[in-house]
Amino acid sequence: MPATAAVSAADQMAPASAVARFYEGRAQPLWLRSPEAVRALLDSLRQAPVDGYSDGPELAGRIERVLADAERGVPGAEREAEKLMSNGFVLYAQALRWPGRNGMIYADPALSPKVPTPAQVLEAAAAAPDLAAHVRTTAAINPFYAALKTAAEGDMRFLGQPSQALRSSLDRAKVLPASGRFVLVDIASQQLMMMDGGRVVDQMKVVVGKPTMKTPLMAGTLRQVTFNPYWNVPVDLAAKNIAPNVVRNGVSWFKSRGYEALSGWDAGAQVVDPATIDWKAVAAGTVEARVRQKPGSGNMMGAMKFEFPNDMGIYLHDTPQREYFAEAERAYSSGCVRLEDAARLGQWLLGREPKPSSDRPEYQVALPQGVPVYLTYLTVRAGSDGSLAYAPDIYGLDGGRDETKVALAN
Repeated sequence: MPATAAVSAADQMAPASAVARFYEGRAQPLWLRSPEAVRALLDSLRQAPVDGYSDGPELAGRIERVLADAERGVPGAEREAEKLMSNGFVLYAQALRWPGRNGMIYADPALSPKVPTPAQVLEAAAAAPDLAAHVRTTAAINPFYAALKTAAEGDMRFLGQPSQALRSSLDRAKVLPASGRFVLVDIASQQLMMMDGGRVVDQMKVVVGKPTMKTPLMAGTLRQVTFNPYWNVPVDLAAKNIAPNVVRNGVSWFKSRGYEALSGWDAGAQVVDPATIDWKAVAAGTVEARVRQKPGSGNMMGAMKFEFPNDMGIYLHDTPQREYFAEAERAYSSGCVRLEDAARLGQWLLGREPKPSSDRPEYQVALPQGVPVYLTYLTVRAGSDGSLAYAPDIYGLDGGRDETKVALAN
């Protein structure tokens, strides 16, 4: 390709003006001073379709042709190669951070992926002490994504494209942090992982929502532990489970299980005599009843819960129902996440033994600092040896199942 044609193509690219401004005050090249960085960029662009950037291979080819012109001494080719590589890296870095349609709800907007501006991409590259390492780190995104991406590249070589499950898991893994402390709940494998510095430092089983009451894909920030929690019974469960029992067994059954009836749903609601409620109407669905269960050994929230602000009433919590943790597939809740060892999570979040200094209900203890929590859905995960492990698509979010499955370790 003649250098003049390459110049025209580069100038028409979206970040061209930002690239031009970047080079206006720059005396030294960014890419051509590091052959290793050039190789890292070209390798990343060739594999970019796995990341959802389908133009990567074509752009890599154009860069290689202009680099060949530069080696032959074509006037202006070195500068054009610089512009093309910077353009390509900007477009690629932006594509990597594009959230896509992964179904994630950002209850904390601060956790929503931010697509960097061209100037931000270029400034970070220029400030990197090792540009080749910076390119590779950018392409990796985070350890979960990097491991899946390696497997997807293998699928591309041998099968032409990754499986649907692998593509879906890549898209969902893309938004996870690369570092720092966060809690990861993988709904597909019903596991919780405590993450620190890109490593799983501890993990446990969880119970997630049944397919008819799915746990949503959501990201929020945990800020407190609530000890001695009430269980606020969902209206539909009060109608379906509690009201028929009160009708059959009387108010004594209601009281013996630690339930209380409240006058309404506002903050000032008062406890009322359950005998004053028309439980037949509640069971029939013509009257709604607000019911909560007092703290205690039989409380469905157990000893503690971990809330993060969200509009769907989703949180993590202890549970007295231990039998489900012995099962391989644990989708039995009404949407919230039940923890195999709530105290262990509390210890990790608080940095001390999770013991309250009061026995009053809903006793809240603030965390030393907010900890992000990601509820996601990874039907495919990569092991340390590069092998892939598959979890059943219990919610049908992948658009179909692969024939060969290897169960994730539980």
